Amino acid sequence: MPAFLNDEQHWQRLREHLEAFERRIEDGFAVDAQTREERLQARTREWAQAIEEERPESLIEVLCFTLGEELYAIETRHVAAALPLPQFTPLPGTPPFVLGIVGVRGHIVSVLDLRVFFQLPIEGLSDKNYLVVLRSADMEFGLLADRIRGIEQLRRDSLQSELANLTGIRARYLLGVTLDQKTVLDGARLLGDPDLLVRDEE
Repeated sequence: MPAFLNDEQHWQRLREHLEAFERRIEDGFAVDAQTREERLQARTREWAQAIEEERPESLIEVLCFTLGEELYAIETRHVAAALPLPQFTPLPGTPPFVLGIVGVRGHIVSVLDLRVFFQLPIEGLSDKNYLVVLRSADMEFGLLADRIRGIEQLRRDSLQSELANLTGIRARYLLGVTLDQKTVLDGARLLGDPDLLVRDEE
């Protein structure tokens, strides 16, 4: 006699397979209350971390520029302009780190030479130098730069704030150093230092 199933037998066999499959699913996912709670907490921590990473306050936007052989950055919220270095005028009686003054958009801005300020090797200027103008409610000045490298975002908690090779005045104005060795300057501290204010002594 042929071993063919009739319709009723076929559907019965299908229901049995479906029930067995459902039992395997239940057995595979059935865990005790403590394990289920631990998994829930771990998943919650992962979600919280993902949300934290996406929060704007965990990131800072910086303008990157080179000076000599070193790469610097400063938060864009302190930057009013970045432009080719205009013709500057030396100003007698100012500290050595003041390169001079320039006219920017109708007003006078002093130019600070970080090479002198941070005691870095000094090379001659060229027509390819740039000026990064920093501005706050109380102060405005420009920083000499060799090249502008662009804008990028950094994770605030990735900055290393204490390095053995950064001491003295460089450490004083340091916000942090990135893993790829960008020195991120503290714009608020620079703009808040009255010693950097160039006064007309005439």
